[in-house]
Amino acid sequence: MEREPAAAAPRTPTAVRVLLMLVAFAAMVGFAVVLAKLTLVPSSASEPLTHSNLRPGDSIRDYVSQPAFRDTVKQIGGNIVLGVPFGLLLPVLVPRARGLLRVGVATAVVMVLVELVQGALVTGRAFDIDDVILNTSGALLGYLLLGRRLGRAVHPRRTHWWHRFTGRPVTG
Repeated sequence: MEREPAAAAPRTPTAVRVLLMLVAFAAMVGFAVVLAKLTLVPSSASEPLTHSNLRPGDSIRDYVSQPAFRDTVKQIGGNIVLGVPFGLLLPVLVPRARGLLRVGVATAVVMVLVELVQGALVTGRAFDIDDVILNTSGALLGYLLLGRRLGRAVHPRRTHWWHRFTGRPVTG
């Protein structure tokens, strides 16, 4: 019994791919500016309230246990939303960053660096491992919701060594 070869997925035109990459680059620059403004601006008013958190879950537990629900949503939701652009834009800008694990690791590395700078150099800010966890969760969410599709639309799938043995062409 002979198998029919699978039909190749339609390829996105080059002009559309270039336009998507330019839009993604502009969005990443804009996001970097917003990220810097939100995380690296000194806050001398909150200096007495800041403390570093190296224990995963401590800050999240504190946010959830506070009576002001709006503040809880702002802290947890804001940190998740802050990570979403990584999951959307990394697969478009860096083809090697495609994949759930790669997006997660890249986001975690960037966010750890941001938190280290915050804790060491910015008045009124401190390192918080829960921020890294929530930002990375947001990036994974963004990747699963749309980033994977955007990455595949701009960059065709790579041929892996195991494709030689399956007998099927690589589809988009």
